[in-house]
Amino acid sequence: MAGRWIEQWEPEDETFWKEKGERIARRNLWFSVLSEHIGFSIWTLWSVMVLFMGPEYGVDPAGKFFLISTATLVGALVRVPYTFAVARFGGRNWTVFSAFTLLVPTVAAFMVMEPGTSYTTFVAVAALTGIGGGNFASSMTNINAFFPLRKKGWALGLNAGGGNIGVPVVQLIGLLVIGTAGAMHPRIVLGVYIPLIVVAGLCAARFMDNLAPVQNDTGAAKDAARDPHTWIMAVLYIGTFGSFIGYSFAFGLVLQTQFGRTPLQAASLTFVGPLLGSLIRPVGGWLADRYGGARITLANYAAMAVATGVVVYASGIESLTVFLIGFTALFVLTGLGNGSTFKMIPGIFHAKAIAQGLRGEEAAAQGRRLSGAAMGLIGAVGALGGLAINLAFRQSFQTSGTGTAAFWSFLAFYGVCFALTWAVYLRRTAAVPAKPQLSYAEV
Repeated sequence: MAGRWIEQWEPEDETFWKEKGERIARRNLWFSVLSEHIGFSIWTLWSVMVLFMGPEYGVDPAGKFFLISTATLVGALVRVPYTFAVARFGGRNWTVFSAFTLLVPTVAAFMVMEPGTSYTTFVAVAALTGIGGGNFASSMTNINAFFPLRKKGWALGLNAGGGNIGVPVVQLIGLLVIGTAGAMHPRIVLGVYIPLIVVAGLCAARFMDNLAPVQNDTGAAKDAARDPHTWIMAVLYIGTFGSFIGYSFAFGLVLQTQFGRTPLQAASLTFVGPLLGSLIRPVGGWLADRYGGARITLANYAAMAVATGVVVYASGIESLTVFLIGFTALFVLTGLGNGSTFKMIPGIFHAKAIAQGLRGEEAAAQGRRLSGAAMGLIGAVGALGGLAINLAFRQSFQTSGTGTAAFWSFLAFYGVCFALTWAVYLRRTAAVPAKPQLSYAEV
């Protein structure tokens, strides 16, 4: 696609940033948030659709968990090509295209969402909604290129948080439809989103820009894939974002299956956790900017382990109130951790560039090059964590009728993430030569 291209972009130059760069970057950020927000809503659409699927649909809880797992899997896989599409086609151009393609799964769901549709058809349509998960990867890669390192935690946190809010928003719309029109009218939810998708695509075409200096660099992808920090951060991101998206998909089904909530009762609670987790994500980025991403991430994993313990206890005593307290705390902490872990990525690669002897804009450009490539891989692996959570719930409910066994496995994994964060980024603060104040503990 043809589009507006910016030939020169030097965000680390403070004069350029103040006179021109900040205004352009902020404008692109806001409309990137809009498109990503709609993308998240469509990706998590089936967390709402399954609440409308009563006995007349002939789908048991295990089958519903498989539907949302299918959407999660596809969303994770498409994140890799979406990451590199920004450099190939331009951030603005790809945002326009990826926004309008959301019409495909939305219209398809509108056509098939009724009793009598085959389960295979539901699985295929659920898979189509996975393309909404790719919008996150392209959006984060694009915004990462617009902002200087000192602003990345806030900018990436705001971009991702605004996108994540698409999860509770679609769930809230589902609640409004169930509460007013009843559980027999899922097409109303889909009808709301079709014009919103068109608006997001048109706004991206009108107000966003492409950055010419962000060139398609297959070498960057190979370098990022070979760097051990890419895969270490991918594991940590499984624990934060993987938990957020996995819990967002599964929360309503857990309430229905384990605590016997009706569709209306489940929908009235489902959106609260994802909303709080989304709103807190920029705070996680801001805290990481100020105190260091590794420190915030370590403390966050300790708190997630405590919250998971509360959920396990609540499952044992069958207390919905205690369960909701623990689960809501988990959502908030996954949001904080999302912000702090993603802030670490550009900081790590910038620190490594300085350690290699690069300075100034050259170091910043190298950091952007590798961190942008790494984000796609890390985001894809993190989203696969959501798939693992949904499959763990499915297996737990199939074997024992509760999610307790799944929560025990999550607790163990958070312990692994805590130990990994401490061992790699805090046990030894690998000081960068010629700039000892910059360490992995501060990224």
